[in-house]
Amino acid sequence: MNRKARKAGIASFVGTTVEWYDFYIYGTASALVFGQVFFSSTLDPGVATLLSFITLWAGFLARPLGGIIFGHFGDKLGRKTTLVTTLLLMGVASVGVGLLPGYAQIGIWAPILLTLLRIVQGLAVGGEWGGAVLVASENAPKNKGILYSAFAQQGSPAGNLLSTFVFFLLAQMPTPDFIMYGWRIAFLASAILIVIGLVIRLTLEESDQMKAVKAANKESKLPLREVLVKYWPLVLLGAGALPLVQVTYFKNTFALAWATEDLGFERSAFLGVIAIALVVQFIVQPFGALLVQNMDMRKAITLLVVPEFVLMPLMFFAIQTGSFWVAVIGMSLATIPHAMFYAAIGGILARVFPARIRYTGLSLSYQLCSMVVAGGTPALAQWIVNSTGSIVGVAIASAAYAAVSLVCTLILLQKTGWRADQPSVAEQADIDELEALRESEAVKDGEAPSAPAAEPSGLSESAAASMRN
Repeated sequence: MNRKARKAGIASFVGTTVEWYDFYIYGTASALVFGQVFFSSTLDPGVATLLSFITLWAGFLARPLGGIIFGHFGDKLGRKTTLVTTLLLMGVASVGVGLLPGYAQIGIWAPILLTLLRIVQGLAVGGEWGGAVLVASENAPKNKGILYSAFAQQGSPAGNLLSTFVFFLLAQMPTPDFIMYGWRIAFLASAILIVIGLVIRLTLEESDQMKAVKAANKESKLPLREVLVKYWPLVLLGAGALPLVQVTYFKNTFALAWATEDLGFERSAFLGVIAIALVVQFIVQPFGALLVQNMDMRKAITLLVVPEFVLMPLMFFAIQTGSFWVAVIGMSLATIPHAMFYAAIGGILARVFPARIRYTGLSLSYQLCSMVVAGGTPALAQWIVNSTGSIVGVAIASAAYAAVSLVCTLILLQKTGWRADQPSVAEQADIDELEALRESEAVKDGEAPSAPAAEPSGLSESAAASMRN
């Protein structure tokens, strides 16, 4: 089991790294060049950047639809098939952006086609995240789902770091060359990463919990309907738990544009600030899952989130000093709380829903937050700065994200269970349902209900053990 768990964790990590690389390079490019390349040169630079951020938001608006579509097939057909499909879809969209002519060549069609390709990216990542978390958590050893889900979560800082590193190298080019073709290299290079991700993903095995659901013929006929009818309060609480995850778009996307356009930072210098903070994130993030796995989850989440009320607002004032190292320290410190929270929240949300609709419920929670909060974060921050001329409003908004996440996560844990070493309410319901099926099968076969029964509908011993655990 441990070998399979490690293999699933590594496959989730590599696949999500590739997906997030593709998704994050768009955010970086939207801050640095899309306003100049895909919109009219007659626009004010601040307005062009704002419009660029709105195309970024389009991908987030599409993510719930991706979560619904791929969540449906992930709950009906299995996790592996959907993860291969989302990876291919992301690759096609990213290469398409790299080849797309600019406003000077095709006029208004440039931003229209750019937005459409961003929507395809959104569909892909909308279906990706939930499946990757579940492949890791459902294949984990008993009561280790939160810890193993952190493998999938590590793909976000890894992909972000890779995208930042690529743009850091490309930013060394002369500005005219970078604007003309340099940035496109980052998108075209994703084709190589997609191939690597596909090779690894095709070796994945379906999780034992999903095998158990299929073997017992317990797949939901319409997962979305069941989620919305029976579990909608948990979906909303799950979405409310996640704004803290989205503060990354304050510091990586908005702050990049703000620092380079308004504060005089060189592109390469501020990309260096972001890269150092991402290294910090990659190192400290897994400790969040370890902390939550080994103590009362309510206390652990409180310890992780409360410091962000102060550290994220302070980050903006550190950047405003114009000092490279002050900015590095400010961003690195602000990164620690939400990075550690991110490591654990995927595994926490995976415990909320029964296995038969888990992909849909998990994806819908995450992508609803992404649609409402994440995609709008750079645009909101830019609007605040454009309207007020001050960073204070942005600092206050970033602290508010942390407050909402803390309250909703604590309520969610109160409803679903706060002990990582024990099954959640939904997991216990799965166990009870499996035992009821076993007793029913035993009675049909003329055996006493307490006698050992054959696994229902061809259920394998490993799959049954996974459901019992």
